[in-house]
Amino acid sequence: MSILSKPYFHDEAAAFEYLESVVWADGPACPHCGGVDRIKKIPANPEKRVRHGLHRCNDCKKQFTVKIGTVFEHMRIPLHKALQAVYLMCASKKGVSAHQLHRILEVTYKTAWFLTHRIREAMRSGDLDVPFGSGGGVVEVDETFIGVDRTKKPKGSKKGRGYAHKHKVLSLVDRQTGRAKSMVVDSLKAADLTPILEANIAREARVMTDEAGQYRYLNRSFAEHDFVSHGAGEYGRGEVHTNTIEGYFSIFKRGMKGVYQHCGKKHLHRYAGEFEFRYNHRVANGVADAERFALALSGSRGKRLKYRDSSVGSA
Repeated sequence: MSILSKPYFHDEAAAFEYLESVVWADGPACPHCGGVDRIKKIPANPEKRVRHGLHRCNDCKKQFTVKIGTVFEHMRIPLHKALQAVYLMCASKKGVSAHQLHRILEVTYKTAWFLTHRIREAMRSGDLDVPFGSGGGVVEVDETFIGVDRTKKPKGSKKGRGYAHKHKVLSLVDRQTGRAKSMVVDSLKAADLTPILEANIAREARVMTDEAGQYRYLNRSFAEHDFVSHGAGEYGRGEVHTNTIEGYFSIFKRGMKGVYQHCGKKHLHRYAGEFEFRYNHRVANGVADAERFALALSGSRGKRLKYRDSSVGSA
C-alpha cells in the first residue's frame, strides 16, 4: 500500500495530529509564552468556526496551532494538501515543479510556487555539525554554473561567453559520510573561495579537486591536496578523482534544467538546499522516503517565509 494512502494526506484532523507528533515530539508548547503545562486542546467545531488543531494556553490565554512558528504559518490551503506536497518533493529525486503541484493539488500556480519555497526553506539547513573531512577523510570540491546572471553581462557581448554571465554554485562532498554541501558564490577567485573552504572543511582533511587555478594552494590550508587534469583527459588516479561530486552535480543540473528550468539568483540557495537535503538523506545513507518526509517536517520549525519577501519567477 502506498504511503500516500495514509490518513494524514487526505484528512485535515489526521494531518494536524501527524504534524504535532513531529513538531511537538515532547508535547505541545505555547509559541507565545513558552508554557507547556497548562495547554488545552479545543475540539474542532465547524458550526462554531473552530478550526482543526486549535490549542489554548491557560497561562497567557492565547490560542495557537502547531503551524505557528513553522514554514506553514498563515498558510491558506488545507494542511493535508501541504503534506502531500512535502512528500512528493522529498520522494522525487530531481524535484517537482510548481506547475505539477498546481495540477495535482488543485491550487493556483501562485499558491503552489510559494508552497514549494516554504518546503525548500524547511529542507535548507545551513549549519554544519562536524566539518567535512574530519579525521582525515577525503573531501571533493568543485563548482558548477546555473542559468544566467542578468546583472553581469560581459562588456561588448550580448550573450556572454564562458561562465562569467552564469550563477556560480560551490559544492563539497565528504566521501566518508556521503554528505554534500552547496553554496551560491559571487566569485571563483582563490581569495574568495579559500576562506569558505577553511570554514567548512577540517584542517586534517584530504581535498580533491580538478586543475582549476583557484585551488592551486589548498595544500597550505589542509593536510593534503591533489587534483585531476580534466583538460588532459584524466578523470581518475586511484583515490584522486572528483567523480563523486560530478555525480552529485549531474542530479542537481538535470533537476534544475529538466524540472525547474528557470531560477533567479535570489532563490538559487533554496534550490541548492533542496538537492543537498535529498542527497544527504538518500537511500544509500539509510534514509527512506517516509523518514526523509518526517525530517523535512521537523526542519520546518523556527522558520518563516513571507510571500512579500519573494516574487514569482521560477517553476
